[in-house]
Amino acid sequence: MNLKLLSSSSLHLFLLLSVFISDGVYTVYSSRNLLQTQKVPCPLNFQLLNYTIILSRCKGPRFPQQECCAAFKEFACPYKQYVNDEKTDCLTLMLSNIKLYGGYPVGLFANTCLQGKQHLDCPGQA
Repeated sequence: MNLKLLSSSSLHLFLLLSVFISDGVYTVYSSRNLLQTQKVPCPLNFQLLNYTIILSRCKGPRFPQQECCAAFKEFACPYKQYVNDEKTDCLTLMLSNIKLYGGYPVGLFANTCLQGKQHLDCPGQA
């Protein structure tokens, strides 16, 4: 392979991926996947939940933090035990669905409404 022909992005991708050839079978390993731990699938189906509380109160283009986080917590706190369980992919699925259904900017809720190790802080709930 002539590395001079590779663009900067191609070279970067080439360096990030390791290709192993064994018995004519190509297997691609990403360095990112090797470092991540496997999450347990979330027992809740976040696609079936009603996101109206968030969609009706957290509106752009400014997305006011106080209103958005209050709506987010009202929606998410009943599922706190699942969302705060780092062994599952519940938090990721919930945030992905909120973004999908609401068209919110990436990180809006994760960067403004989650705190500390237990991600979702629900005052008054044990």
